[in-house]
Amino acid sequence: MKTTNIILASSSSYRRELLSRLQLPFSVDVPDIDESPQPGETPSTTAMRLAREKAAAVAARHPGALVIGSDQVATLDDEQIGKPGNHANALAQLQKMRGREVVFHTALCLWDGRNNTHQLEDIQTVVTFRDLADEELDAYLRIEQPYDCAGSAKNEALGIAILERIDSSDPTALTGLPLIALTGMLRAAGVSFFHTATPANIISIPGA
Repeated sequence: MKTTNIILASSSSYRRELLSRLQLPFSVDVPDIDESPQPGETPSTTAMRLAREKAAAVAARHPGALVIGSDQVATLDDEQIGKPGNHANALAQLQKMRGREVVFHTALCLWDGRNNTHQLEDIQTVVTFRDLADEELDAYLRIEQPYDCAGSAKNEALGIAILERIDSSDPTALTGLPLIALTGMLRAAGVSFFHTATPANIISIPGA
């Protein structure tokens, strides 16, 4: 396994931080794909397709590597909730979700460039949002500005205060990279964690 590169196919700082917890050296290469949902796709299908496409795109540039791709889709009443992009959209999202359950689909793909096979899984997290007044939601958004997060809430930061309950088999899935599922996939690919673990060495690939 020492000769096999691990590459994170993501521009997300949250995913980089999560992957560094495993104390495995890895590189980062950002995939360039269209992340728009396709007509008729379920949220789970969208998330898994994009996770696979991200991993495949980066794997094509790095033959023989293990490439990690992930994507997250939030849903309310089976309707996809994307990244708000600005304050007004974020406030509208939180107003719609308050007091209700939102399902987050966090898809994970590990592409093995040694044999061009992949493992793929959708880890679901059910999040109950607190029923808060507009003034509190507005104040939260102005403090944290989570406009790049699906669902307009960063659970690893102040966003935890607007949540009432989180139900998931993998506590890191909501942040964007389900480490329990990932360690299982890496083990299946032959990665050892406890004999070779060293402080994570993160390398951004030039031009990525």
